[in-house]
Amino acid sequence: MLVLVWLAILVAVTTLYFRKLYSSFSRHGIKYIKPVPIFGNMGSAILRREHVNDQIIKLYNKYPEERFVGRYDFMQETIVIRDIELIKKITVKDFEHFIDHRLEFGNPDSYISRNIVSLKGQEWKDMRSSLSPAFTSSKMRLMVPFMVEVGEQMMQSLHRYIKESKNGSVELDCKDLTSRYTNDVIASCAFGLKVDSHNDKNNSFYKLGKETSTFNFRQTISIFLLSSAPILGKIFKLDVISDSSKNAFRSLVLDTMRNRELKNIIRPDMIHLLMEAKKGKLTHDDIKSNDVATGFATVTESAVGKKSVKRDWSDNDLIAQAVVFFVAGFETVSTAMSFLLYELALNPDVQERLAQEIKENDAKNGGKFDFNSIQNMVYMDMVVSEILRLWPPGFVLDRICHKDYNLGKPNPKADKDYIVRKGTGVWIPVYCIHRDPKYFPNPEKFDPERFSEANRHTIDPMTYMPFGIGPRNCIGSRFALCEIKVIAYQILREMEVSPCEKTCIPAKLSNETFSLTMRGEQWLTFTPRK
Repeated sequence: MLVLVWLAILVAVTTLYFRKLYSSFSRHGIKYIKPVPIFGNMGSAILRREHVNDQIIKLYNKYPEERFVGRYDFMQETIVIRDIELIKKITVKDFEHFIDHRLEFGNPDSYISRNIVSLKGQEWKDMRSSLSPAFTSSKMRLMVPFMVEVGEQMMQSLHRYIKESKNGSVELDCKDLTSRYTNDVIASCAFGLKVDSHNDKNNSFYKLGKETSTFNFRQTISIFLLSSAPILGKIFKLDVISDSSKNAFRSLVLDTMRNRELKNIIRPDMIHLLMEAKKGKLTHDDIKSNDVATGFATVTESAVGKKSVKRDWSDNDLIAQAVVFFVAGFETVSTAMSFLLYELALNPDVQERLAQEIKENDAKNGGKFDFNSIQNMVYMDMVVSEILRLWPPGFVLDRICHKDYNLGKPNPKADKDYIVRKGTGVWIPVYCIHRDPKYFPNPEKFDPERFSEANRHTIDPMTYMPFGIGPRNCIGSRFALCEIKVIAYQILREMEVSPCEKTCIPAKLSNETFSLTMRGEQWLTFTPRK
């Protein structure tokens, strides 16, 4: 009987605890979807019933009159911002209140903890200032030949697959195709390695990329748990990257650096730029006044990134930056590329117009193309800008509140302002805003004309953020845009892409990963152009 009494007390106390915990939003007049104890609003994602982005879409669309709404990531509050002016305040005007990402990783020495995405406060500012000169157009210009070389490797493989198929075309999973391309580009542009993942399917570098960049279900849940309960990560020294992968990265980076120092090798890639940053030789004097953008989606560097700093970076710090280049370059860029091929296959009129621009560029430049010629391709930039609107790989931006901040009233009918407390997470739903008909008419349509010279001025910059917004935007936007345009150029110059029986129409997001990936595989038919 005593056991039953204590059990009843325990149940009652637990019920009251969760009732109070999950009623915080309602007490302040903030709309939210009813959570499940312990899991909060993460239950369906945990059970793989839907993608996290699908949850955000439901929340965003359910309360169209709200300036911001709430959700619970397990037992932690998160504010989802819907109001554009409020987004501007959080990311730009009052940036110091929301300077950091929410991500917390248990092991402070982890490469994930020490990279530019995860660093916080002054350390992040110093790292941003140290690295921003490495990502100017003048540096990207030198890397385009490496991308072209990798693309030529890919095209040779495509032609071989078609020849072996004996029916004049081949059906391929374009996500696999683009992942292998981005893997080889990172190998070349970041580490100075020559890798051919199209022929050597299971090479060690590709395996390393898949393991560290795909963010499978286990890794995704680990990240959410570490963010929601960082104390557990510190106690158990949890890490998203395995020990074997960490050792592989360490050897790769440090051995390459030692070899280059010993043999006085200079190659214009990321390893070289990291070596220059460590020596303090990578300065903003390298930024020329005519440093051209690489497209409409390019983000500009803020005053934070333009300051000169003198700081000694450890080997672990440099390895951590190499790791984040690898992760970002492998998964997010390949995602954008695969969706680009998918939309071109479903929109043959757009594909043919882009192929014609490529053909004209080829004729003008004798079959060669480089950084300058790609930047002069107007329709190419319109197409790439639109794919990043429709399918932004970074579908949500996150920040954490550093100082109590007044968000104002959640809606016009609310009685009082809401003060978001220090330590609370804030999400900006990029995907939802990009597909809001209030900002982009007929948003589900793939329409590059939105970004034509005649129309682009109508786009509010605060509603288009494929590479983030404010000082904490993506430092590698120029690199990513160059890479996407190079692969599009090389494939469409020689191939026509079209749907096949296995093509998923309409596109549905996979529940198996945190990344924006299509359910199943992204199969398309590749046919040589005549």
